[in-house]
Amino acid sequence: MTTPTQLKLGLTGTEEIQETKKPELSNGRANKLDQQDRAFHDWYRFVLSFPPHLVRDYIRKFDLNQKSVVLDPFCGTGTTLVEAKLAGMNAIGLEGNPFPHFASSVKTDWNTDADELSTRAQHVAEEASQIFKSQGIDDNLSLDDLKDLELKALLPETQKLILANSISPLPLHKTLVLFECLQQFEGESFYRHALLALGNALVFKISNLHFGPEVGVKHPKADVPVVSNWLLEVEKMANDLRQITGKSYPDSKVYLADARSFDMIEPNSVDAVITSPPYPNEKDYTRTTRLESVLLGFINSKEELRALKKGLIRSNTRGIYKGDDDDQWVSEFPEIQRIADKIEKRRIELGKDSGFERLYARATKLYFGGMAKHLADLRKVLRPGAKLAYVVGDQASYLRVMIRTGQILGDIAQKLGYELAGIDLFRTRLATATKEQLREEVVILRWRG
Repeated sequence: MTTPTQLKLGLTGTEEIQETKKPELSNGRANKLDQQDRAFHDWYRFVLSFPPHLVRDYIRKFDLNQKSVVLDPFCGTGTTLVEAKLAGMNAIGLEGNPFPHFASSVKTDWNTDADELSTRAQHVAEEASQIFKSQGIDDNLSLDDLKDLELKALLPETQKLILANSISPLPLHKTLVLFECLQQFEGESFYRHALLALGNALVFKISNLHFGPEVGVKHPKADVPVVSNWLLEVEKMANDLRQITGKSYPDSKVYLADARSFDMIEPNSVDAVITSPPYPNEKDYTRTTRLESVLLGFINSKEELRALKKGLIRSNTRGIYKGDDDDQWVSEFPEIQRIADKIEKRRIELGKDSGFERLYARATKLYFGGMAKHLADLRKVLRPGAKLAYVVGDQASYLRVMIRTGQILGDIAQKLGYELAGIDLFRTRLATATKEQLREEVVILRWRG
């Protein structure tokens, strides 16, 4: 097995890369969830999740069948896992962020009885509604006067973990009341699905959040129905589950784990990888799921948030810590060093001197080092001939210095013994900083064994 000190990488510029031409799609069109793909996928989904049809494309191109084992080591909210399961394949996912991991595990659990889910959720809703009534709250009728209400709220330290004004006081109170009613049934068969339904309703209907594509806060909603919006999400799940009654699908495994180590997976067992890792940019992916993670008890302190981030690939400066050393994996890779040097030179020229800006160059090296470590350890679980698809994008977040992510990852993979089979264009997107069209690509690899 190659060690970090043995890994000497260099982008020669002379290697030919076979590129499959595809129509260039806008960000929104390429990523949109088609109506026929709604089932299971929209139980909970990142706004920037890659679309199910892309997974199906590579399941077909890789000639996978029901005996194949598919792995997504950055599974997020489970797009690859759901598609593999629908195709009758065994699927394995790794995700280091607790709430997306929870979402993936629920979205691939189709054993819950749909009628029981509906009935039990309705009982919980009735209990919460009775509490609201005793407090003088009609969940479906907005209140103008809150001064006489003693509202539930987060603890001050917990409140600091979420974006300011991401949820208004009265919707927060009602969400916490409903959550407490639901928590009485933790461990029962319907609970996890009902909890995910609350997380989805919280983000997209109850909160003040918007995604464009960064998570932000829009005009505050003083009040919004909580129970009815939750029940709509529950019924969506129940209806999807009813559609597969009597059908059999393989189980999926989803691990809360760091994608740089694969000790939990049987060696020489994976036929294909279809995934989208983070890109080297300033996007703190934990912010995207922060509200639901905090309100529903998946993150309870700064210490837990810090531990979470340490288990992720270092893709932004807000996730870098003293002692991080993944950059040793690419210490002799000239192209990465060249980019890092260019970023640092531009930082100095522009007089950018904040703590985060000083970390831009290091974040770039840590990112590619982490991906090299990931690809190195991944080799032990791949079967000879395994095929891999990595959805990645060019980036210019660090002082407008262009980072050709797919090209560099392809070169890293080759030095680790993978065959670079090609780079497909998935879509283009407009960079807000440079006004340039950036490429989002699928890097296709093959493991010879």
